[in-house]
Amino acid sequence: MPHRPRIPSPGRRTVLRGSLLVPAAAALPTAAGAAPALALAGRPEATWGVQVGSVTASSALVWVRSDRPARMLVETVSTESFRRARRWYGPLIGPGSDFTGTTPLYGLPAGEQVHYRVTLADPRDPRRTGKPVYGTFRTAPSRRRDGVRFLWSGDIAGQGWGINPDIGGYRVYEEMRRLDPDFFLCSGDTVYADGPLRPSVTLPDGRVWRNVMTEEKAKVAETLDEYRGNFRYNLLDDNVRRFNAQVPSIVQWDDHEVRNNWYPGQILDDDRYTEKNVDILAARSARAFHEYFPVSTPHGSYGSSSRRSRMYRTVHHGPLLDVFVLDMRSYRNRNSPNRQADDTTGILGAEQLSWLKRSLAQSRAVWKVIAADMPLGLVVPDGATDFEAVAQGDPGAPLGRELQIAEVLRFIKHRKVTGTLWLTADVHYTSAQHYAPERAAFKDFAPFWEFVSGPLAAGGFPANALDGTFGPDRVFVRAPDRANVSPMESPQFFGEVEIDGDSAELTVRLRAEGGAVLFSKVLRPGRVGQ
Repeated sequence: MPHRPRIPSPGRRTVLRGSLLVPAAAALPTAAGAAPALALAGRPEATWGVQVGSVTASSALVWVRSDRPARMLVETVSTESFRRARRWYGPLIGPGSDFTGTTPLYGLPAGEQVHYRVTLADPRDPRRTGKPVYGTFRTAPSRRRDGVRFLWSGDIAGQGWGINPDIGGYRVYEEMRRLDPDFFLCSGDTVYADGPLRPSVTLPDGRVWRNVMTEEKAKVAETLDEYRGNFRYNLLDDNVRRFNAQVPSIVQWDDHEVRNNWYPGQILDDDRYTEKNVDILAARSARAFHEYFPVSTPHGSYGSSSRRSRMYRTVHHGPLLDVFVLDMRSYRNRNSPNRQADDTTGILGAEQLSWLKRSLAQSRAVWKVIAADMPLGLVVPDGATDFEAVAQGDPGAPLGRELQIAEVLRFIKHRKVTGTLWLTADVHYTSAQHYAPERAAFKDFAPFWEFVSGPLAAGGFPANALDGTFGPDRVFVRAPDRANVSPMESPQFFGEVEIDGDSAELTVRLRAEGGAVLFSKVLRPGRVGQ
């Protein structure tokens, strides 16, 4: 398809400079806690790499972490020579944000490759600067014919499977980087703050899995610093830092950023936790989440249970694509048998539900991707009687959290909202479900597709049962036959979406680590249902 030229890497000269190739061992001395800001001599360093998020046709948000207090400086240019670079003066970063900081960029050219470098300066002597860290990204296109291509997946460092140096760490990130997408949609479970790692695990076949260990990954996260350490952990991986330096991100959260299957107001009965109030834990995690990802949405105060962080948002990526990033965690009701005949809170909450319907109706993009951190028709239990996601295994009329999804689907049909599809992760396998009213108990909706991918670096699990309320047909599935299969035993999964600039056709590919395309589906534009 016609498209701007793609680069195979962040640029050969950039790599030769060595700025993106920071060995994990070099970062490990500071991995266990906050940067030793007052103990270090010399110049500020940014060994944790760079990231870019909130990318539009004219703007972006650049992230970095320092090893001490520093002033963040960003330079942008259209070529790697950095001649006539534009300079952006960022914030003074220090211990209040765990030495992380972001700088917004504005007035960028649409649909173009932007090269940038981040320099950290001593706040007491601006002439004392550290070694620059380089990155690149593409802004969203302003022209429809440029097309769009992105990847999605989720579930990172879960079920005891962390960074294994024996297999090259998170290798799938390097595979995704080489595909050079416009951006990456991370569909939640970005960390497993409730999943401590062990130094080694013996696999069923006798092989030994080894984890890179840090202090924060040896127990469940409770304090702000422990949550920060969980988000910092994945940045120890060379592949992740190289990927972040080339591919912008859209990041959402789910449960494992805080604690498995959590919901607002929950009081824990778990001996591993001294802090039992999940609202306090969620506020701490949300603060760390916003510190460690370039996300422009506002967040609440540390330790506050009354002021939630805003995670849901719309990301406009040119005339072909809008991404509606849901938060199916922060506004839900408690997990239950989920068979209420009247449920106004549901899984989205009333305010987010109104936002979603309003935003879908206002969207002028050809395609409208609803990024859900949990699946719709897959039954995800929470214990013997309760349910964690939308479906509860009752194939009849909508009940409980299904009522909100029915309202969204009905709205899409009656307002004639075209080009919708749902993307998710969460269940640790990959599949494609087609939903149709002729197979459903609830019939007032137009057909649609839901695609599942993941895990990206976690345990694999067997496929979940389907709930017939919205008439899902599992057209494709690839899943292990037992629970918690390690990444050494089963490939990791990610998905690819490509929108052609000429025809506006959208192709979804479900991929496995190693290069295989497991399933592909082409969708045509301009339709209410597919």
